[in-house]
Amino acid sequence: MKVCILGNGLISLTLAQTLVKQGIYVDIFSIKNPINYKKTQTLGISRSNVNFFNKNILNIKNLLWDINKIEIYSENLNNEKILNFQDQNEKLFSIVKNYQLYNLLIHELKKNYLCSFKKTINSENLLRRNYKLIINTDYSNPLTKKLFHRQFRKNYKSFAYTSIIKHKELKNNIATQIFTSKGPLAFLPVSKTETSIVYSFRGNEKIDFKKCVKKYNNRYEILSFRDISSFKLISSDLRSYFNKNVLAFGDLLHKIHPLAGQGFNMSLRDTREILNLIMLKKENGLDLDYSICIDFEKKTRHKNLIFSNSVDFIYEYFNFENKVKKNFLSKAVKYLGKNNKINKILTNVADNGFMV
Repeated sequence: MKVCILGNGLISLTLAQTLVKQGIYVDIFSIKNPINYKKTQTLGISRSNVNFFNKNILNIKNLLWDINKIEIYSENLNNEKILNFQDQNEKLFSIVKNYQLYNLLIHELKKNYLCSFKKTINSENLLRRNYKLIINTDYSNPLTKKLFHRQFRKNYKSFAYTSIIKHKELKNNIATQIFTSKGPLAFLPVSKTETSIVYSFRGNEKIDFKKCVKKYNNRYEILSFRDISSFKLISSDLRSYFNKNVLAFGDLLHKIHPLAGQGFNMSLRDTREILNLIMLKKENGLDLDYSICIDFEKKTRHKNLIFSNSVDFIYEYFNFENKVKKNFLSKAVKYLGKNNKINKILTNVADNGFMV
C-alpha cells in the first residue's frame, strides 16, 4: 500500500508519520523547501489529541508545556473573568513550538524506509502516476487551483499579531484569553520564563503591539519581546472534500479563526478518522483508494462545519457586543459559565470537538 501526500507542513508530516507507523509507504511531494518556522510560532494541542499523538503518531511528551487552567476575561466587564476551566488532576491542553515539532517529525520520517521525500512534478504527470490515493495539503500545488477552487471564504478584516515574551520565572500553567474591544488576545505559556502571545486585532491600522500587550497583562514581569509578526485572518471551508482520488486535508480543507487555537486540533481529529478508515480497510484486506475520500467526507464534513461555525459564532458574538457597546452578552456567558454541567460540556467540546 502506498499513499501520496502533497505538502511538507506540520499536518502533512503528522499524517505521513501516522501512515508509516501503520506500515504504509508514503511519498511526500512539495514545491517548497523545508519550512523555516519562526521560533515564536506555537500550537495548542488538546488533551485527547496529545494522547492520540503520543500513542498513534510519535511520542512528543518532551516537547510539550502543559496547561491545567484557562481563564477568559471580557474588557466589556472591566476585564472581569467570565469563564474558568480547570482540572486539578489533569492538563487541559498543551503548547508546543512549531519548529521543534517540525524538526522531530522530519527526523523520524527521513530515517524511515517507508517514507520518501520527492521533488514536485507536473500535476498532470502526478495524476497519471499509479497512486490510488493522493492527499493534498498544499495551497501552492497546481492541483489545488485545478481541483479545489470552490470554497466558503470569509475575510475577518483583521490581523493576528504574534510574539513570545520573556518574563521573570513563575509556575506559568494558566492560559488566558481576553476579549478586548479590538479582538481576542491570548497569553499561552510555553515555559516558566516564556509565554506566546496571539492578538487578533480588527482593522487594518498598524498597532503598537507591545503597548497593547502591556495594557492587558496582569501576570507577567515582561523582560523582552521576540520576533513580532502578523498575518491576515481568513477562514475557509471547501465545498467538496475530494475530487476523484485526491483528498483535501489540513488548512486547505478548513481554516478557522485562531481565537480558540483549534485549527491544528481539527486536523488531528481528521487524522484520527483517516487512521480509523485505513485500519478498517487493512483488516478487510482492501486497498487504499478513492473510497477513503468518500467515507472521510461522510464522517467528518458535518462535524467540521459545526465546529468551524461555532468558532466563528464566538468571534461574532463578542464582536457584536463591542459594536453595540453593551456588556449583556459577556454577562450571559459569565452566568452560564457558573453552571457546572455547561462548563463541562464546553470543556469536552474544546477537547474533542464534536467527535464524542
